[in-house]
Amino acid sequence: MSIGICIPTYNRFNELKNCLNSIFLAYSRYGKINLEICVSDNSECKKNFETIKFFRKKFKKKVKIRYQKFNKNQGVALNYLKCISMAKSEFVWTIGDDDLITYDSLIIINNLLKKKHIDYFFINSYLLKSDIVKSKKLIDTRKLSKKMERFSKIKKNMEVDFFELIDPKVSYDYLMAIFFSLFRKNKWDQNLKILDKKQLKDKRWLSNFENSCFNQIVLVEAFRFSKAYFQSKPLSVNTSGSRDWRIMYDFLEVVRFPEILNYYRSKGLGFFRYLYCKNYSLRNFSNFFLKIFLYRKKNSGWEYVNFYKHIFANLFYPNSVMSIFYFLGRRIQKIFLVLIK
Repeated sequence: MSIGICIPTYNRFNELKNCLNSIFLAYSRYGKINLEICVSDNSECKKNFETIKFFRKKFKKKVKIRYQKFNKNQGVALNYLKCISMAKSEFVWTIGDDDLITYDSLIIINNLLKKKHIDYFFINSYLLKSDIVKSKKLIDTRKLSKKMERFSKIKKNMEVDFFELIDPKVSYDYLMAIFFSLFRKNKWDQNLKILDKKQLKDKRWLSNFENSCFNQIVLVEAFRFSKAYFQSKPLSVNTSGSRDWRIMYDFLEVVRFPEILNYYRSKGLGFFRYLYCKNYSLRNFSNFFLKIFLYRKKNSGWEYVNFYKHIFANLFYPNSVMSIFYFLGRRIQKIFLVLIK
């Protein structure tokens, strides 16, 4: 079995360096896995190639590092798709340039890949503030805290049908984050035709459904009839704070997450699972749409909101109404906690 770790990168030199170093440390611990690394560079940063050369020397030709740089910014979707296309491996694990992999990750993945009937693996992740990966000093993943928070709190490994992973207890973004997915590459390649290339070329990230949820669109097409595996012990470290989309998170939660659930439903997601997930995704409906509107001149995503599809059509779910009371309850609780201190 072979695996390619695919990393789309954009203007995050120090983060990429730490990401590659975490892979080097994991490979130093377990080098019996057939590994390649693919980096697609969409940035103006000229330091990345020096980083690639540095790690090529560190790996001493034992690991193939494929690298390509676009001449100009192609947008998130095309950069992501390019780095996967570079892989020659049987399986692909996609991670962000500001993510780390754990010191023991390659040992566990090597064992996972022996499950020949599994096509898609959900890889749980730890959560960590991003300041640590912005540092010029290389992080030693052997010394990370063992008390880091887990993304998914489920503690049991499970073999499941693919659609059983569509659950907020697994991931509240319903597989949007790239660091969750390790999958059989030939099935991915066979289903790329489902994507609308014209929509993908729009560089305004999150401007349409296609360039926001491109990975989920292909994943569900490729693996909806497949057996999947939930890996509960995190094998990556997801850093928060340096990601470009954090300014658009409110828009993602109340516009794109419900949209991807509608798409999953059209591809066979069970009705009751759909209702449960859809209602959960609207838990901040009122306050987030108000914020998006108030900050509409600051790249909030308001210009991409369709009143009928994104607001009116979701008013019939309980959480769309209850969200304002949830919000007010949280505010009152915070004020009360301040007063009693």
